[in-house]
Amino acid sequence: MAKPKVFIDGKEGTTGLQIYERLAGRTDIELLLIDEEKRKDTEERKKYINEADLVFFCLPDAAAIEAAELAENPKTRIIDASTAHRTAPGWDYGLAELDKEHRERIRVSSRVANPGCHATGFITAVYPLVATGLVQKYCPLTAFSLTGYSGGGKKMIAQYESDQKPESFLAPRIYGLDLRHKHLPEMQKVCGLEMPPVFCPVVDDYYKGMAVTVMLPNSLLPGQPSAKKIYEALASWYGKEKLIKVHPFGYEGMIAAGSMAGRDSLELIVNGHEDQTIVTALFDNLGKGASGAAVQNMNLMLGFEETRGLVV
Repeated sequence: MAKPKVFIDGKEGTTGLQIYERLAGRTDIELLLIDEEKRKDTEERKKYINEADLVFFCLPDAAAIEAAELAENPKTRIIDASTAHRTAPGWDYGLAELDKEHRERIRVSSRVANPGCHATGFITAVYPLVATGLVQKYCPLTAFSLTGYSGGGKKMIAQYESDQKPESFLAPRIYGLDLRHKHLPEMQKVCGLEMPPVFCPVVDDYYKGMAVTVMLPNSLLPGQPSAKKIYEALASWYGKEKLIKVHPFGYEGMIAAGSMAGRDSLELIVNGHEDQTIVTALFDNLGKGASGAAVQNMNLMLGFEETRGLVV
């Protein structure tokens, strides 16, 4: 049987390079590599896109929309790592662990939208709580996300790694102050919320790893569940998953946002008491938050073992 042909459109970007690193040594696929001088040539890219069995789009949003129009071969399947198609009709959301239906849709899909990194943390924490009725769809939610600077792409990486970086870069910096972060639409839609959460991202002076924390006022939730009950619901939901684990209830000390760096899995940590709960999703923004998730989706779509080539 012929090996599936895989093409990365935008291999030179942060996400594309990370996908390439995960695939370069695999012998079960044929990795198509475009000539460096022609990587921005539309006709050459179109040729590779339509020759491939599966294509990763690691492009800015507008370029990803244009690239999707280049795909004329009905057998070419696409995983888009940009924001462009995450809430678009005809595209399946690439977070398999949410439930059996999500995993099966990814498996048979021809168009999969890879989740955003902040959204991955929020959705893994909130989706099961909404699905089980512990959180109402109309509940006002609040979340913040601490992330390494690699999530900002090549420009931000260069700024942080420059010898002339401003002193202000040495401390955490809050951004997205208009409260309209580009990951909010998928957070709201996938979780089925009636309103988007109040969401605050924070970037700090370390390369990769992130901690997304959702804050829950138990007294406003149905039945006023304790933090322990919320933990039990999440532990049950993800109990059989290989790439999402729920840490035993409670956490001593401090949660380090970079502690999952270099891995493609995610850990949920629940803390709190009878009246208040925080759920923290701890993972690598370049792993389960981007490239690792993309390769996981590729494995599902091409019939490989789901975690092949990933660091669990």
